[in-house]
Amino acid sequence: MAEPDSELLRRAIAGDAAALSALLQQHWAYVTGALRVDAQWSPHFDVDDVMQVTCLEAFLRIGRFDPAGPATFQSWLLHNARNNLRDLIRERRRAKRRPARSARQNASDSCAALVEQMAASSTWPSRDAARKEAVKLIERAMERLPASYADVIRLYDLEGLPVNVVAQRMGRSPNAVYMLRARAHDRLRELLGPESDFFTKTA
Repeated sequence: MAEPDSELLRRAIAGDAAALSALLQQHWAYVTGALRVDAQWSPHFDVDDVMQVTCLEAFLRIGRFDPAGPATFQSWLLHNARNNLRDLIRERRRAKRRPARSARQNASDSCAALVEQMAASSTWPSRDAARKEAVKLIERAMERLPASYADVIRLYDLEGLPVNVVAQRMGRSPNAVYMLRARAHDRLRELLGPESDFFTKTA
């Protein structure tokens, strides 16, 4: 007899990878079937790409799941999968508008550009000061990222490699790279925190 979800969930939250794997297997078919892709995008997307990134996120975030909260594990997983699908569409649209980039970007410039993107809605004390601190900020934050997140930022954002090259190096599909990048940026924003914690204040 299979263990009830509640026991598997308790063990998964406690860090039992086998229990989380079992939960993911139980709910994989339902979540996959519940994802709806608009007709204009369906020829370009593989739902398995969305699910692979969703499962990676589950391993990274399961410790923060609240079993006493309003969301069941299944609804939490589906919510994450839908977010990944949304981010994939958003990143594909951005990629179409993004100009071709040189793979030989200056590290300081690319780091500064990435930090500007992270803090796009914030008030910066000084653009020059921000650029000087950008490399240190990114390097410090990236040390705390999961390896796959750090890799996609390093290869795509900092080295400026084309998505197909990044996908080949990471052993993933281009769609998975787009989703990983969106999630990596979300996590990087969390790590960078308020700009007042990281940027030199000026009078």
